[in-house]
Amino acid sequence: MSDTTDTGPVLAADGTPLKRSLARALRMQKMRALALIAPLLLFVLLTFILPIGDMLFRSVENSIVSETLPRTTAAVQTYDADGGEAPPESTFDALAYDLVVAAEKKIHTRVGSRLNYENAGISSLFRKAGRKVDDMGEVYLDQFVELDPAWEEPQALIALFADPSWAASAGGEDEPRFEYSSTAAEVLPGATDAYTAWARTIQTEDQDSPTKEEPWAPVYMALYHDLADNPDAASAFEGDTAARLATAAAAIQSPEWQTMSTRDAFVDIDEDWADPEVWRTIKTYSSKYTNGYFLNAADFQKGHDGPELRPELQRIYGTLFLRTMIMSLAITVSCIVLGYPVAWILANLPSRTANVLMILVLLPFWTSLLVRTSAWKVMLQQQGVINDVLVWLGIVADNDRLVMINNQFGTIVAMTHILLPFMILPMYSVMQTINPSYLRAAKSLGATNWTAFWRVYFPQSVPGIGAGSILVFILAIGYYITPELVGGTKGVFISNRIAFHISQSLNWGLAAALGTILLVVVLLLYWAYDKIVGIDNVKLG
Repeated sequence: MSDTTDTGPVLAADGTPLKRSLARALRMQKMRALALIAPLLLFVLLTFILPIGDMLFRSVENSIVSETLPRTTAAVQTYDADGGEAPPESTFDALAYDLVVAAEKKIHTRVGSRLNYENAGISSLFRKAGRKVDDMGEVYLDQFVELDPAWEEPQALIALFADPSWAASAGGEDEPRFEYSSTAAEVLPGATDAYTAWARTIQTEDQDSPTKEEPWAPVYMALYHDLADNPDAASAFEGDTAARLATAAAAIQSPEWQTMSTRDAFVDIDEDWADPEVWRTIKTYSSKYTNGYFLNAADFQKGHDGPELRPELQRIYGTLFLRTMIMSLAITVSCIVLGYPVAWILANLPSRTANVLMILVLLPFWTSLLVRTSAWKVMLQQQGVINDVLVWLGIVADNDRLVMINNQFGTIVAMTHILLPFMILPMYSVMQTINPSYLRAAKSLGATNWTAFWRVYFPQSVPGIGAGSILVFILAIGYYITPELVGGTKGVFISNRIAFHISQSLNWGLAAALGTILLVVVLLLYWAYDKIVGIDNVKLG
């Protein structure tokens, strides 16, 4: 059909070509529809997609180490972690500068906790060092002050390290962020970096001004190292600053000048700081992104030559994943076996009777999940109702009661009861749509009751079974309250470990990796189900 005639294009009432007018109307209709659903899309994005995406990103995110210990992670890149020795003195110096800032911000324990996931005991090293690191370098501070008391006066250090334009505007209520002098950064790079870190930290953490406070002792340690490496640094300055630097540089060359070993200071805090394995862990996990969480989730670890299996006693996640899949499948099959007859009865009874029975099916939804699970815990224990009945009937001896709790059996029983309605409802909704005349026709053609059911009725109910199975299986693999209460050590799922790492160990990275793997496994099973059965055959009525 053409939109033109012999006299020209077909026009709308307003004189525009009809085709263009229809396109504009369709575009406006789509924009109105989008505007109507935009609030829902925004709500789903903010409350569902972004939080899940952020959580999954934690499975590879590892910036806390590099951001908290920037100098240390840079220093260990050239360190031979497999050499069997601790890193050189300069690396311990870098750790002291990083750690004093982190301790002031109270984040040194966070990086310790992160590394503790990979090497147990590191957390205590960072806690101990954080309490004493601000004392490192006091031997240099005392000697600088002995040479000239001005070394502990804030204004003298401002004149040395601060940019002149910043110094001119400092000290007021709206003091700008500290800016260092380019001259100081050129001739005294280590001390300028340490002083800048101190100045900006007290501005943000203490809401104070560098013009009123004395720096940390590690700043003087950095100043000593810079003057030792560059004795002529004073020539870049003028006036009193140049004189103080020249005097200090000359004193440093004197044999009476006392020095300290940062390495020995850390070892005095805890001898494990000399352990090469500690430094290998810091180096291994110094990048912003890591596959370490996924390796741990797969029972691997980062070894000297790449990924390697964990010791046999530490391989738990593979077992948990396999157990979760097998038990979820068993729960799904149990729900099918128990739920199919109930759904069939509901679909074939008169409406009034079916409605009453449906209330009994829905009744568990009106009871707390915790209460239902606790009830099974009472019923299944060795002194519980079920064992008492079996003993009373003489089926089992009183001294040989069945162990039905804190194992896989207890988990399957309790979760089958909890998830059974989710299987019955989809099957019932599909069975209601099956015309009873099909069975009568089959029987009239000579089919037995079993043949009529199996070859006529059952195939039509398969979509309901499929819908219920997907629903129950996905719910089962994500449950953790019920397995935690009735599963003991043999009946818990991988979701219990995810919950543990989120709420107790606070290892959110590993929890995210486990959750990501579980999500991928579910999607693969969903894809396989679609290929074998066909998702189009799944119906809810």
